[in-house]
Amino acid sequence: MTANTEAQELKDRLSLIETMIAEGRRSTERFGWTFVLWGVAYYVAILWAGLGHDYKAWPITMTAASVLTGFIIAQKRSKRPATTTVRAIGTIWTAMGISLFILLMSMGFSGRADQHTAIALSAAMLAFANAASGIILKWKLQIACALVWWALTVYACFGGGTPLTIAFLMAIFFCQIVFGAYGMIAEARQRRKDAAHA
Repeated sequence: MTANTEAQELKDRLSLIETMIAEGRRSTERFGWTFVLWGVAYYVAILWAGLGHDYKAWPITMTAASVLTGFIIAQKRSKRPATTTVRAIGTIWTAMGISLFILLMSMGFSGRADQHTAIALSAAMLAFANAASGIILKWKLQIACALVWWALTVYACFGGGTPLTIAFLMAIFFCQIVFGAYGMIAEARQRRKDAAHA
């Protein structure tokens, strides 16, 4: 009798873990719009800084993106309590976002932002957050995004010029915009599926 109880308890625990991981993925999918928003914000800052040679491009763009993100999150705040996994993922991204914001703001205002350092540090931070999230959620697609950001980190330390800019723009496109769009599409499918079952 005890063996059966322990086996059932183990199955229940595994089921709970799988449920928490699935909820974490759904939560990340619900925030797909943030990946797209920040990907677009990076493009705006890059274009503005490149064309206008304005050191304020990054600080202003990042501030605007932060305010917009905070506003939208406040409007979309879920009434359901967040799971431990969702809170952990949110904490990772919040800490990374604040760190990246402070880094880019400081580099922008100081005028000491050289291309290699800014891209290497930004890519390393984005790799960290994607890797941590992907490992927690056992999500190969997000781990693949981390690998792209890590590869860009290494390339930024050795390469330069136009090829580095192109590599950065491609990483933003695939790891921010495409990944975010994928999340938004997956969320929309899940909502339709939930509505059909209701």
